[in-house]
Amino acid sequence: MGRETIEWLQEELHKVKKWEQDQSDLWFWEKLGRIPFKILDKWTPKFIHEKVGVLLDEMGNYIQTGGSYLSSIEKLNDYYPGKQFSGLEDVFDLYIVEMDKAAENIAKGRKKLATFQGASTGFGGIFTLTIDIPLLLGLQLKTLQDIAICYGYNPNEKSERIFIVKVLQFVSSDYVGKQTILSQLTHYNMPVGEEKREVVSEIQGWREVFFTYRDQFGWKKLFQMIPVAGLIFGAFTNRSAINDIAEAGQMLYRKRRIIERLTAGDSPPPL
Repeated sequence: MGRETIEWLQEELHKVKKWEQDQSDLWFWEKLGRIPFKILDKWTPKFIHEKVGVLLDEMGNYIQTGGSYLSSIEKLNDYYPGKQFSGLEDVFDLYIVEMDKAAENIAKGRKKLATFQGASTGFGGIFTLTIDIPLLLGLQLKTLQDIAICYGYNPNEKSERIFIVKVLQFVSSDYVGKQTILSQLTHYNMPVGEEKREVVSEIQGWREVFFTYRDQFGWKKLFQMIPVAGLIFGAFTNRSAINDIAEAGQMLYRKRRIIERLTAGDSPPPL
């Protein structure tokens, strides 16, 4: 396998930027999709509101300490069968296409798990929806963390957990929000300094992550409140949620790695 040329890296970066531009196509549907949940918000049972409210504290705890959601970098060798790594620094010597393949395998496995989970919790309608909400959030966080590990980033670091929450917010935001977040995340490609500290300070407003997440998440779960029929809706919405998260995570982490290599002006030697 040859070296990753500067031309190839620039071409791949262009593909990621094209994907970012395509996210504007989601704006109308996202706006439309929030309407039914806003209308029915007052009809939603109190215990559902309370369960969703718990996620606010959980998200804060995750940012600060990782809580019970942290993925272990010890699983690194499982993501790359046939290779033996002593740490994340060994991932730096891989080709980006190898990182992509590992991330895609994780996404495939998590989508299957999300489909089964959504169907299981959707079968009981509103009574099992309270179980599904925290399970899905946990699966989303772990999926993003494992993708981060595939690209050589350590989710145990607070700055990376902030990046992950920003990716979660990106998926839940409208077009304007997406553009703002993309602008913020470009700072992660810069040397540690004022730019990076500015991004970290922005997490003081992390409650917006919860509210945008709730608005988009809520309407998708609306039909899952119907017993038995919720099985179909639950399977579909959970699979869709993980698919969106995995795609955004892979693209944005891939972009970081490509830009870092372009900035360094080099690529790893042939293996």
